[in-house]
Amino acid sequence: MNTKDILLELRTKNGLSQDVLAEKIHVTRQAVSRWETGETVPNTETLKLLSKLFDVSINTLLGSPRKLICQCCGMPLEDSTTSKEPDGTFNEAYCKWCYADGKFVYTNLAQLTDFLVAHMSNENWPPEQVRAYLEAQLPTLDHWRQPK
Repeated sequence: MNTKDILLELRTKNGLSQDVLAEKIHVTRQAVSRWETGETVPNTETLKLLSKLFDVSINTLLGSPRKLICQCCGMPLEDSTTSKEPDGTFNEAYCKWCYADGKFVYTNLAQLTDFLVAHMSNENWPPEQVRAYLEAQLPTLDHWRQPK
C-alpha cells in the first residue's frame, strides 16, 4: 500500500474530513488532499504528528518499506508490538516487551537468552538448539552488538 492510500484509509476510518485532519496537524486541507492524491508526501515532522494521531508507526504510514525487527530480541515488529517512548511516540527499534516505559527490560544477554529459550523451545525445537540459535543471532542485533 502507498502512503496516499494509507492516509486516506486512516482518515476515513477515524471519521475525519480533510479539513478536520488538517486542523489537527496544523496544515492546510490542500496539503491533505495532495498527500491523498499522491502529489506529495508529508514531511518528517508531519509524519510524527500523523503517527501519534493515528497511533501507527511512521514505517506503517510510509507503506512499511522496511521490515522492522526488535534490535534486542529479534522479533518481527508490527504496530501492536512496537515499543513506545514515555511521550507515546513509537520507538521502531524495539518491541514493547524488551523496551517499556523508556527502559530496557533485559539487563544482559544471558537473562534474555534464558527467557527466550524457556518460551521458544518445544518438541520440534529442543532447548539446546534454541539456545545455539539465539547465541549466534542475538549478538548481531544493535542492542547487543559489541563495538569493534
